[in-house]
Amino acid sequence: MDGTLVDSEKLWDVALYECAEALGGTLSQEQRMTLVGSNMDATATFLLEVTGRDVTPESVAETGAWIRGRTAGLFDDALPWRPGAREALAAVKAAGLRSALVTSTERALTELALNTIGREFFDVTVCGDEVDGLNKPHPRPYLKAAELLGVPAHRCVAVEDSPPGAESAARAGCAVLVIPNDVEVPEGERRVFRGSLVGVDVPVLAGLLSGM
Repeated sequence: MDGTLVDSEKLWDVALYECAEALGGTLSQEQRMTLVGSNMDATATFLLEVTGRDVTPESVAETGAWIRGRTAGLFDDALPWRPGAREALAAVKAAGLRSALVTSTERALTELALNTIGREFFDVTVCGDEVDGLNKPHPRPYLKAAELLGVPAHRCVAVEDSPPGAESAARAGCAVLVIPNDVEVPEGERRVFRGSLVGVDVPVLAGLLSGM
């Protein structure tokens, strides 16, 4: 979702940099980039570590709550679409194909983002707080989505923009269409790279499956 369908990573930038300052430290751009695709607990833990704070279950929960609150306010406005993303979703929907949104973002924030993206595009949504802690790069998020769709993962195409997301989808057995955004994604098994989602339709997606 973030960075793949909508350019919401820029809003996460605001929340994470401000959170680091609130903790009495700073977050470098290089450090920020390592958090792309991470779930909330991992993000909160990292911020506590780089700002020299004690990492405890309580401090992780408090930091996560701060980030959630700040990001919720930012997500409340319309989110900017990534090039070609809306058209690709519409093409899949028009073809009658089932689709899932698989994101490391938690359910409450995902629901805010869906106000812009549109719930009607997805038959299933799997969020970062719904996989029993087995977040990306673990394959569980994509395996769960495939189970809910009733389709084997190896018959699914995943679209990703981050290293954890691409690894998660590939380990699950999906064909992975990588559209890099803020961070470089390494080449790897079951991955095909493209500059944007512009021009991506059902024949393009089907071609990815047949080429794996």
